[in-house]
Amino acid sequence: MFELDAEFWVAVAFVVFLGVLIYFGAHGTMVKFVDQRRDRIKAELDEALRLKEEALALLAQYQRKQREVEEEAAGIIAGAAAEAERMMAEAKAKMEEFIARRGKMAETKIAQAEAQALADVRAAAAEAAVSAAGTILTGAVKGEVAERLIGKGIDDVKTKLN
Repeated sequence: MFELDAEFWVAVAFVVFLGVLIYFGAHGTMVKFVDQRRDRIKAELDEALRLKEEALALLAQYQRKQREVEEEAAGIIAGAAAEAERMMAEAKAKMEEFIARRGKMAETKIAQAEAQALADVRAAAAEAAVSAAGTILTGAVKGEVAERLIGKGIDDVKTKLN
């Protein structure tokens, strides 16, 4: 017949082994194991996809918040710049008002000093005129008439010059 060598017995043992595996349902267990692994991998992929979508949504949300914050910061900066400009204009107006007020005060003081100097000069001139009139009249007129005229003249000069 045909020769029964080692390769033949390996083939027979392999076929018997496969038969035993099929008889005890090992192929179902293996398919079930592969299906479970496939389902687990699919679930992990689905979870990874869901996490990726959540991460993208969070990224978009944070980017939107960042833009809002940047816009708000730009608004704050613009407001601060406008406020600073307003304060500068206000300070400039106050400074100009202060300078004008000080200038008017100085002009008023100068006018008062001029008026005082003019009054002092008039008073000095009146005293000089009174003194000169008194000297002239005492030399020209004597007695009671002279004293009455001198007193009246001094009073008239004082009222007219002051």
